[in-house]
Amino acid sequence: MGQGGKPRRVHAHDGELGAAVARAQEGDEAAFAVAYRLVQPGLLGYLRGLVGEDAEDVASDAWLEIARDLGRFKGDGAGFRGWSATIARHRALDHLRRQKVRPRAASLEQDVLLDLPGPHSTYDQALESISTEVALDLVRGLPRDQAEAVLLRVVVGLDARSAARVLGKRPGAVRTAAYRGLKRLAKQLGVEGVTDDGPRTLGESK
Repeated sequence: MGQGGKPRRVHAHDGELGAAVARAQEGDEAAFAVAYRLVQPGLLGYLRGLVGEDAEDVASDAWLEIARDLGRFKGDGAGFRGWSATIARHRALDHLRRQKVRPRAASLEQDVLLDLPGPHSTYDQALESISTEVALDLVRGLPRDQAEAVLLRVVVGLDARSAARVLGKRPGAVRTAAYRGLKRLAKQLGVEGVTDDGPRTLGESK
């Protein structure tokens, strides 16, 4: 359960990840390798959306910090994903500052109102498309708030509340940014009518 008693999005491997992290905190190097294997793909995809071809280097810096501070972490597998993403984001922003290339300012003011939903939900198509390298490049072209929301929710696998903690925003703002980002991506990828089909949030199963 998430904060406030609300059910939290469960990643397929969060149970395994939580167990691996607990063992790693006790000094089990093999368990740390398992945690790395489960988290690194999503983390790397997130970083590619932020720093492009420098993602591998930034990820290495992030994992050094994760390993160093692992004993301070408290939480489960889902919590570890969020904690790792927070560290990776800080390292990415440090990298961008060093390169004197700051992320684009968010442009929510350009999208004050959501478009009316289309007749069909195409989340599955849009989310599947995001797994490709071409789509990651497209994500980088989104306004920063939308890009990060999509990457954290779809690529890293965080729920809206966890992604909001990483970004320092409200969950509702993250859901809205992710919706707008997916809608833009779907349009660019030729997928029509992305809608919010029912009460579930982006990336969550029915």
